Amino acid sequence: MSLPISCHTNQFGTLGQIDPSHLAEIAKQGYKSVINNRPDFEGGPDQPTNADIQAQAEVLGLNYAFLPVIPGAFTQDQVVEMARLLKTMPGPILAFCRSGARSTNLYQMALQVC
Repeated sequence: MSLPISCHTNQFGTLGQIDPSHLAEIAKQGYKSVINNRPDFEGGPDQPTNADIQAQAEVLGLNYAFLPVIPGAFTQDQVVEMARLLKTMPGPILAFCRSGARSTNLYQMALQVC
């Protein structure tokens, strides 16, 4: 399986929605941390829940953070928290949301805080 990860730097990438079964490939590609930027049930009842993804991430030894954001409605606190996660989580870090776009936008805004 090849996941369509957008590599922004050698320490940060983004991806669209994942499910727990994708985490083994993410770890195999060398990622040490995962940030979930998608609110639970945003995509309906078939969207994998944060709890399910986090549980599998922990089984695989990945660091994990849940920072859900609404597209186009980022708060300053969310941007500051993303900047903090980028500074403190072991890299490389993979962030995901529905398509990867909001994780990319949040990353770009967090870089301005760093």
